[in-house]
Amino acid sequence: MAQIIDGKAVSAAVKEEVAQEAARLKEENGLKVGLAVVIVGNNSASRVYVNNKKKACEAVGFQSYEYALDENTTQEQLLDLVDVLNRDDKVNGILVQLPLPEHIDEKAVINAISPEKDVDAFHPVNVGKIMIGEYSFLPCTPAGVMRLIESTGVDITGKNCVVVGRSNIVGKPQAMLLLQKNGTVTICHSKTKDLKEKCLSADILVVAIGRAKFITGDMIKEGAVVIDVGMDRDENGKLCGDVDFESAEKRAGYITPVPGGVGPMTIAMLMKNTLTAAKQQAGIE
Repeated sequence: MAQIIDGKAVSAAVKEEVAQEAARLKEENGLKVGLAVVIVGNNSASRVYVNNKKKACEAVGFQSYEYALDENTTQEQLLDLVDVLNRDDKVNGILVQLPLPEHIDEKAVINAISPEKDVDAFHPVNVGKIMIGEYSFLPCTPAGVMRLIESTGVDITGKNCVVVGRSNIVGKPQAMLLLQKNGTVTICHSKTKDLKEKCLSADILVVAIGRAKFITGDMIKEGAVVIDVGMDRDENGKLCGDVDFESAEKRAGYITPVPGGVGPMTIAMLMKNTLTAAKQQAGIE
């Protein structure tokens, strides 16, 4: 039976590190860290995420600035707000909650955020820096996955790492981060042939495809580290991941549960990114 990787415990440790560092910087340098979160419309899942980010800011001692905009906000109005936040010294990080209403071009909004305040690390400048290994901050979910793998004590060097999913938010940056830690990386997707065979070769398997219980125990190598990024609902409406936990747990060496695995890490790494941004803007190493 696999050892469970406790995302709640690891994320709590990250937030504690951030809180201590933020308190020290406030005392020694008078630095107050501020995160602006912009939400457009009434998406209920987005509202939950935004509330969780506000709570996390409070927990680590950050200032939280929320901008809740009407569903009918124009792209021009949203870009104007981003411009104001880019120039506001109290704001160290800017996060525009996705998805946005259909009439707004997400790419235009992401590109408008100053790379120095892009704590989601979605801006093309930051994506490029990740590619060459000279990044300031990392996309929150892949960074959280790396921290979870690190918590197992498993060394990535030389391991066969398989990433199932090729999104810009998780799959692609995840592959880069594993590569930078000297993993031998394979990216799989909807057009991959022999997916089972590829997964069975993985010492470290990261799954982010958005299909409930798609990866089953017979696709997992004995003793592998299995990280489930998915957040789905099963046939009974119960929260589950992209991995069939019940069958996978019997073969994996380490596995993340859903919920309580990768989810808590994403917000913890957002706090870490915001702290990094604040330090850089203040010229503090």
